[in-house]
Amino acid sequence: MGRGRAGLGWPAASPPPAWDGMSWQLSEVTELPRVRHEVRLRLDAEGTADLRDRLLLVLDEMASNALRHGGGRVQAAVRRTGDAFLVAVSDGDAATPPTPAVDRDPSEGGLGLHLIAELSTAHGWYVDGDAKTVWAVLPRH
Repeated sequence: MGRGRAGLGWPAASPPPAWDGMSWQLSEVTELPRVRHEVRLRLDAEGTADLRDRLLLVLDEMASNALRHGGGRVQAAVRRTGDAFLVAVSDGDAATPPTPAVDRDPSEGGLGLHLIAELSTAHGWYVDGDAKTVWAVLPRH
């Protein structure tokens, strides 16, 4: 942990190139257990439990944020970037950047973006047409 930094906002930036992986079209939070199961099956064969848990946490936080707050169709993906995984989640709210909670009691939630930034080596967001994509890179070792 402690690899990334969570500032007042996430940087507007494109993710690194990525290939091969898994992707899902999501419409409700109740689909996330199935997504987590698919990721576990894939990563159990090639990754450590620590990597799997970090990846699942980041994916779950990003996807649940998009489903609760993003609007529109949500696309989630986990892809390879060489020595890392890229987690990217797109939603239909291109006008609202990801904004980590500031001065909020942790019991009220809203700290997921801070956590994602801490678990990742790089993170950011960008807009493409009417979709916003939030992304994070997690090293594979």
